[in-house]
Amino acid sequence: MILVDKPYVSGFFRETVEEYGFSVVKTKGAKSLGFTDGPNILEEKEAVQRLKSSEDIQIYTTSENSIGWIARHLSFTNLPEKIDLFKNKLKFRTLLSPLYPDFYFKEVPWDALETLPIQDIPMPFVIKPVVGFFSMGVHKVTVPEEWDKIREVIKAEIHEVKNLYPNEVLNTTSFIIEQNIEGDEFAIDAYFDAAGDAVILNIYNHIFSSGEDVSDRVYFSSGEVVEGNLNEFTRFLNEVGKLSDVKDFPVHVEVRRTDEGVIIPIEINPMRFGGWCSTPDMTHLAYGFNPYVYYFHRKRPDWGQILKGKKGKRYSVIVLDNSTGVEGRKITAFDYDRLWSQFENPLELRKINYREYPLFGFLFTETAEKNISELERILKSNLREFVSVET
Repeated sequence: MILVDKPYVSGFFRETVEEYGFSVVKTKGAKSLGFTDGPNILEEKEAVQRLKSSEDIQIYTTSENSIGWIARHLSFTNLPEKIDLFKNKLKFRTLLSPLYPDFYFKEVPWDALETLPIQDIPMPFVIKPVVGFFSMGVHKVTVPEEWDKIREVIKAEIHEVKNLYPNEVLNTTSFIIEQNIEGDEFAIDAYFDAAGDAVILNIYNHIFSSGEDVSDRVYFSSGEVVEGNLNEFTRFLNEVGKLSDVKDFPVHVEVRRTDEGVIIPIEINPMRFGGWCSTPDMTHLAYGFNPYVYYFHRKRPDWGQILKGKKGKRYSVIVLDNSTGVEGRKITAFDYDRLWSQFENPLELRKINYREYPLFGFLFTETAEKNISELERILKSNLREFVSVET
């Protein structure tokens, strides 16, 4: 059973739903995206009744906007509670504290940011909304002198996006401060199966332009990335599964591996894979299997077979966030053709309404190791070269 909602559903996801006959709940969000008729479209009351009469129904959401629907309609299950364990970053850190007893974190209400005793907080630290999404309001503070400026930037960012998402997705009434985690960052799409065991469907290395960068610009996968991390990440997720006791539960996971080899989670997003149908669709383009189908059919990737012939290739999700410094409503055009031409083997470009959302789109690419300079270039670009601005 699938809950779809804004901001986006990809063509590949729609094709998957139609080909495999996966049931879609006819919520307000689903109707707004065109899921209105067909043999696999369920009225809300029918969906709830099915869930009441069976404990063996898997649920997937394309957007965390659906979390509110789950909270309102599925309170007779433990799903709202399990979702909140992961979505609420304070509860998440508390859940995992047995694994990381020395990890520093602290909740700060929005109205306490002005009077925060910055001198009492270990540096460096990261601050972000307790309930957040898509790096919104996320900042790293390295020295106390940076705090006043960063606090004002956070206020401006939150003002810009505060009406884009429901409170279940982005709630800025409270923030969490936590110690900065150094090391390589990775994003993982996975699910916990009917027995609670973790099944990893892809692994992406999240790279940054500098030590201060916290953006979502480039994620890449490769045979080396998957093979080098699969066993360790699976063991880590199995530990998370034991603590949370979740089953038939899809997740999008972000972790860092420290220089000492310790895996520390940044966050685990419940009931979905990568947002905006990004990493799961890229996985299909890169590796030839469908993560949505693997979850619903409870299949495990045969990575030994899948990765044959993939050596020396990087498969990237490039998030074209609006880092131009110009508001979307003042931008008259984005030169997607010019962007496309700057890559060796672009696979798919998804344009997003940048006047409604603070990003221009997503680009999926295949890049040979010898040409990784194209990824480094886009990683450092503020994208001003691609936009036209009203005068």
